[in-house]
Amino acid sequence: MIKKILIANRGEIAVRIVRACAEMGIRSVAIYSDADRHALHVKRADEAHSIGAEPLAGYLNPRKLVNLAVETGCDALHPGYGFLSENAELADICAERGIKFIGPAAEVIRRMGDKTEARRSMIKAGVPVTPGTEGNVADIHEALLEGDRIGYPVMLKATSGGGGRGIRRCNSREELEQAFPRVISEATKAFGSAEVFLEKCIVNPKHIEAQILGDSFGNVVHLFERDCSIQRRNQKLIEIAPSPQLTPEQRAYIGDLSVRAAKAVGYENAGTVEFLLADGEVYFMEMNTRVQVEHTITEEITGIDIVREQIRIASGLPLSVKQEDIQHRGFALQFRINAEDPKNNFLPSFGKITRYYAPGGPGVRTDTAIYTGYTIPPFYDSMCLKLVVWALTWEEAMDRGLRALDDMRVQGVKTTAAYYQEILRNPEFRSGQFNTSFVESHPELTNYSIKRKPEELALAIAAAIAAHAGL
Repeated sequence: MIKKILIANRGEIAVRIVRACAEMGIRSVAIYSDADRHALHVKRADEAHSIGAEPLAGYLNPRKLVNLAVETGCDALHPGYGFLSENAELADICAERGIKFIGPAAEVIRRMGDKTEARRSMIKAGVPVTPGTEGNVADIHEALLEGDRIGYPVMLKATSGGGGRGIRRCNSREELEQAFPRVISEATKAFGSAEVFLEKCIVNPKHIEAQILGDSFGNVVHLFERDCSIQRRNQKLIEIAPSPQLTPEQRAYIGDLSVRAAKAVGYENAGTVEFLLADGEVYFMEMNTRVQVEHTITEEITGIDIVREQIRIASGLPLSVKQEDIQHRGFALQFRINAEDPKNNFLPSFGKITRYYAPGGPGVRTDTAIYTGYTIPPFYDSMCLKLVVWALTWEEAMDRGLRALDDMRVQGVKTTAAYYQEILRNPEFRSGQFNTSFVESHPELTNYSIKRKPEELALAIAAAIAAHAGL
């Protein structure tokens, strides 16, 4: 078994990995920039080491991170999500230095990170993909020819893209001409590659993804699906497991497709196969070669600790479960509580958390790295915490979500919590029938009013009195 892990990440996912290590008797090593010196993952790990003053540079330097793992006596490295989690060079350097990389092989990361190569792999495996170009497009002229062939609307995508970046919907030749240089520029800055390709735009699909686990013995299982259709500008807001929109037959079909996709590329460790569902047809979109932000809800409905399985697989152990043993029970929802102001076009709201109170009670889980007095730095994403609720039925899960969001207190910054309550009250959402156009189709949901709690008003009055008295 692995004995010591360097966690090459920050924030709530680093805390999540620290917890798994503690339960498995494994020592955890955190890293931090100056901006993260007082972060919770630094406080909770067994050891913590500075990676420099720059907010981002240290987290994005694969050679430096692996060298630190060696220097601190680690025998493994967990990349979390984001940053270098899908960086094949990091996996290569780990192998070169004798450090176990808690993720798939570098070659698999490369193949699945290249969206056109991923499409080819899926076509060969018999997994349906959206119509599109066979490879990258060389220039705008080829893009226009392919757009005419495929038929508008089309999606212009960065070949190395991810996380909703480097992607534009183009409804006409004119829009494709305008978007092409922008996507090239964004892809080059974000991913270091100017390669792009075209896919047919599946209008208003459902976004369904399947969690898979694979070990070094050729065993691959799926842990059912998650519905990620509630999103804004390709960024997920609320995730649900299992999807309330699938029939049992669709659920089994998507699960089988995800296992076939993983076996086709020799996948090991945890990963996610993402699909679009429209008019009863399922299309492969991409494979994420890492643990997902929303892995929590899969854990809630199956009882399987995905991070623990990741560590076991990297240790050379077989999966602890077989497909026939994996069942799902109830429904789970994850709310990404972001430090953003939905009433002001989701403007980021960084600053000091003056008060944080985590909700509790049956079926409520919070994964976070914030605390009262913590200052959210402006250098990273705006997510404060992940609020997860579970209940036996879809209706009970939504009602529990409303209650937990109302119980929670995050003061000092604006958050998306009240906005999510509006979504939970919406009849269309409650019907369990929605797609990726939901947020754009309901701009009225940002017109909510925030009623101040009595204790908040009392605190504000006390602060004003103290300030007036010079205390």
